[in-house]
Amino acid sequence: MTAHDQELRRRAYEEVEKKEPIANSDPHRQHFHIMPPVGLLNDPNGVIYWKGSYHVFFQWQPFQTGHGAKFWGHYTTQDVVNWKREEIALAPSDWFDKNGCYSGSAVTKDDRLYLFYTGNVRDQDGNRETYQCLAVSDDGLSFEKKGVVARLPEGYTAHFRDPKVWEHEGTWYMVIGAQTENLKGQAVLFASDNLSEWRFLGPITGAGFNGLDDFGYMWECPDLFSLQGSDVLIVSPQGLEADGFRYQNVYQSGYFVGRLDYNKPELKHGEFTELDQGFDFYAPQTLEDDQGRRILFAWMAVPDQDEGSHPTIDYHWIHCMTLPRQLTLSGQKLIQQPLPELKAMRRNEKKIHINMHGSSGTLPVEKPERAEILLEDIHTESGFSISIRGTATFSFHKDEGIVTLERKSFDGKRTEARHCRIKDLHTVHMFLDASSVEIFINNGEEVFSARYFPFPGNHEVTASSTGKSEMNVGIWTLM
Repeated sequence: MTAHDQELRRRAYEEVEKKEPIANSDPHRQHFHIMPPVGLLNDPNGVIYWKGSYHVFFQWQPFQTGHGAKFWGHYTTQDVVNWKREEIALAPSDWFDKNGCYSGSAVTKDDRLYLFYTGNVRDQDGNRETYQCLAVSDDGLSFEKKGVVARLPEGYTAHFRDPKVWEHEGTWYMVIGAQTENLKGQAVLFASDNLSEWRFLGPITGAGFNGLDDFGYMWECPDLFSLQGSDVLIVSPQGLEADGFRYQNVYQSGYFVGRLDYNKPELKHGEFTELDQGFDFYAPQTLEDDQGRRILFAWMAVPDQDEGSHPTIDYHWIHCMTLPRQLTLSGQKLIQQPLPELKAMRRNEKKIHINMHGSSGTLPVEKPERAEILLEDIHTESGFSISIRGTATFSFHKDEGIVTLERKSFDGKRTEARHCRIKDLHTVHMFLDASSVEIFINNGEEVFSARYFPFPGNHEVTASSTGKSEMNVGIWTLM
């Protein structure tokens, strides 16, 4: 570790020591979501299960609540409930990453942990350079940088980043999000026999493939994995125009299901489907654990969307992760469900039956800043709504086949809404933290994720229905 690296780490820890007590005094501080000690958190990185622990690294700017030269922060857990903050994994201290250790992934080989990431470099005129870099660890806590292992190929701009690495039939592969010189998004592939020397194989999908000539100007954070006999490519395209209920956020995250031909190489796939219908979801990354489960983490925010309005900025922190979600395939549809381990957080169970007919009532949610609500066996004539702390409302309009999540904007000046269509509604599963809501519809058929910032004194959760609605309700306080 260089002297510059040590100095950057020292300064980061000083920021944490100075500002974390202020961050922890924020009434919007989360209770059961991963968040930064101070400063800004964004993309999950290097998510992996290794030697009995889940590792989640993350993009971290410790010195401010804006973006800048990113570090890799690091959390570990054995049970996906109790998380431990580890030492800084990577600092932007070398010529190849001096303006940021950008996003990447982790794999294991010969009992060692390998981190792949993008080194971001800006020259004195602000021009960008990009390098794919490697760091290695024997203990999963301290990492030795090995430097640049792959460089920018011809035909692409320096918007070329976020390597995700995996092994297939004895060869290592790396998918990277890219922008062509004519400013179109692609996913490209590299291969290696030893993890340190990589050869460029070319694009596998994006502009020029599968009818996607005009599908965003940059693809970020690709993740390619096999699931139930298919290959799934998750990607975050930038530059999609809103289309009805689709693509309502500034940038999107979604997936293609198909089959990767490693010989061409080319991914033959179907249509792009958004992963989350809410306001705040981006840069997802997955891992496979020791039980063979495919688990997803995502950043509960979107770049360039309302960041300056978060009230947590006054407390020296911003952003968090989603809860971990298990992925399964139903045809061409990814189903997302909260991990069963999260049930260990449950306390003070209440089971009630609701029967409404043109009425409303308060749900007995003891601590809505840390609660789980499960609505099951739903039967409704025309629909119903759940109002959460006067700041967010979930509603189902049966005649239209539409579910909606509304919230007050972060600056409090307007009401915003996100929608999606469903054929029927039988289950609604809500996780309410101090400043977020995640809602799983029909056992993960659709998900809405959102940050929201209720007035700290408002603890009311109410249900209402214009026609006849009944359901069974489970309510828990979490942790």
